[in-house]
Amino acid sequence: MTGHRIVFVVAPDFQILDLTGPHEVFSQAGRHSPAGPGYRIDTVAAAPGPVASSGGLAVTPTLTFDACEGPIGTLVAVGGPGMRRAARDAEFVGWFTAAARRSGRVASVCSGAFLLAAAGLLNGRRAVTHWNSCAELAERYPEVTVDPDPIFVRDGDVWTSAGVTAGIDLALAMVEEDHGADLARDIARQLVMFVQRPGGQAQFSTQLAAQRPSRAPLREVQDWIADHLGADLAVPVLAARAGMSERNFTRAFRAGTGRTPAAYVEAARVEAARRLLETTDTTVGAVAQRCGFGTVETMHRTFRRTVRVTPGEYRRHFGTN
Repeated sequence: MTGHRIVFVVAPDFQILDLTGPHEVFSQAGRHSPAGPGYRIDTVAAAPGPVASSGGLAVTPTLTFDACEGPIGTLVAVGGPGMRRAARDAEFVGWFTAAARRSGRVASVCSGAFLLAAAGLLNGRRAVTHWNSCAELAERYPEVTVDPDPIFVRDGDVWTSAGVTAGIDLALAMVEEDHGADLARDIARQLVMFVQRPGGQAQFSTQLAAQRPSRAPLREVQDWIADHLGADLAVPVLAARAGMSERNFTRAFRAGTGRTPAAYVEAARVEAARRLLETTDTTVGAVAQRCGFGTVETMHRTFRRTVRVTPGEYRRHFGTN
């Protein structure tokens, strides 16, 4: 695998960490591998000169599209607001499509998945992008099976990763495939990273990214739920507070928030529990009671199903105390 060529494709207004995170993983491989450099890395843009990131920092690509010739080991679409625009640029998409045909594998970081989708590379495949963009990707490209939870997805020779730092996870997995688990573990240790991060990206997203209903009674019920997570939050109770029949409340709540009342209440309880686990030393049992789970076992099962880690694991990884 010596000399495997990595080509990162950037567009103006790219996300800097989507590039530098995986770039550093592949660079570290050369410094840690006893066999010598494992990768040759290029950064490619449509035109010569510095390319500004969304945060203002700029990089100077090593090659332009015209100069990027020959076989490519791994072609990576770097995410960011600019890549969404590039995915609507026929010339940009055309170059990427042609480059993909001479690549051993193709990957995206975060919203770079929109470029892969525009090039038709995700048709009939599973894919992931940043949790906040999964619904949009699925709507714009119905041929793609969007799975919103994984940190990264590999479907054949096409890899996609979730938001921002997930590009590092993807790169570590590629290093493990190319050079073995020992090297990937050494790099992860150096970068203070998991070789395989526990859980999915649900543990980083805002679980309550639901719509805010237009009807005042439903908004008031949402606010009441947040303040009474330990109370009985069954549909009859919530419907009564809204002054509506149970059937009408259930239908209106789902239309207004995009979730059933039960799903919303569960997400609210998980969100509150996560915050307590992150910021306090309250016992897991007390968190379960305070957030309305009733028992530690119930909270444990709910976390495993929705966040993909146990409450204890979540606290160990994200707690600040």
